[in-house]
Amino acid sequence: MEEKKMILLKDNESLIQHHPLMVTLAVTIGFILMDPFHMGPIGGHEFKPVKHSIAPYKQVMENWPRDNRSRLGTLGKLEFVDEIFGPESLEFDNLGRGPYTGLADGRVVRWMGPSIGWETFATVTRNWSKKLCARGIDSTTNKQWNVERLCGRPLGLRFNKDTGDLYIADAYYGLLVVGPEGGLATTLATHADGRPIIFANDLDIHHNGSIFFTDTSSRYNRVNHFLILLEGEATGRLLRYDPPTRETHVVLDHLVFPNGVQLSMDHSFLLFTETTNCRLMKLWLDGAKTGTVELVANLPGFPDNVRINERGEFWVAIDCCRTAAQEVFTHNPWLRNIYFRLPIPMSWLARLMGMKMYTVITLFNGNGDVLQVLEDQKGLVMKLVSEVREVNGKLWIGTVAHNHIATLPYPQVL
Repeated sequence: MEEKKMILLKDNESLIQHHPLMVTLAVTIGFILMDPFHMGPIGGHEFKPVKHSIAPYKQVMENWPRDNRSRLGTLGKLEFVDEIFGPESLEFDNLGRGPYTGLADGRVVRWMGPSIGWETFATVTRNWSKKLCARGIDSTTNKQWNVERLCGRPLGLRFNKDTGDLYIADAYYGLLVVGPEGGLATTLATHADGRPIIFANDLDIHHNGSIFFTDTSSRYNRVNHFLILLEGEATGRLLRYDPPTRETHVVLDHLVFPNGVQLSMDHSFLLFTETTNCRLMKLWLDGAKTGTVELVANLPGFPDNVRINERGEFWVAIDCCRTAAQEVFTHNPWLRNIYFRLPIPMSWLARLMGMKMYTVITLFNGNGDVLQVLEDQKGLVMKLVSEVREVNGKLWIGTVAHNHIATLPYPQVL
């Protein structure tokens, strides 16, 4: 036994002496994989990267129509700079008032015109207080993250045009509703099929009264949304709340970062985005294809909300663009497991992958044909985009990440 130990020790010494670089590399990789000091972007999380389905990079990018004049950036206008904080979704009531929008500090606010300005319309929890939750322009930074779960983070907004009630998808408090006069919202759904709703994101209201909404992940909340993207995990759900029974049902499961939701004009189908997979999907709700899910379009970047206009066309907000390096990482989970454990800030790692995000907004018909593409390649009015609403000849453009709204007269200015 002692002889075997001596032989093994000599072999190890020989390996170190003759292949020091190989040994150093192996030790370094082992250290990175263990990440004992939680120095990398995923430090402290149980990171389980998996393969996921995404259209070939070259195929998508070569066929995608570009806005070489970057018209959104050159023709768009900044509105309400540093007056609102992370306005993700934009809505207008039956009286034409608005926009209403959910903020990073946990409030839903509405614009009441220049003489009054913005006023608080609703909150999603009794926890909300100015002292605890209001951080002004810092609300869209990580300074808000420690209190976001307490204060709420309203994302998707929709009015029931018949009742005037405003339905809210809050990232932490689930599906809620507040009456036409505002105030404290009432919780409708926090669980579905016995599982908690971890990350309610967007919603739409069917003409039969049902509310379709997304639960983006069953593992990660909104603060950790980047881990959903990096992992490629498929625990998201499309849910349906039934007001008469007050029950919430799972419509689709195992989705990859389900995000925006939009019913068609006749409610025969529903469009939803899958952010990680960079695609727009369709669920048939009526007719011979009822229950069938189809691909509508593969996208050049990461989609957020989708909204219909009065012509029955669909605006999709896209944070652009994918890169060739991203495709390599997509098909090689082991590489992601090493790369994102490096003790380097996430912003630097993204740049090394060639990612420089900017806004692309795209208009589709129901078949997935591209009707319009508007870009802001330099981020002049919008760097990261969440939603596009076309109302009375104007595009209203929201963002979860910045402290303003962008607008663009449409289509007359183009």
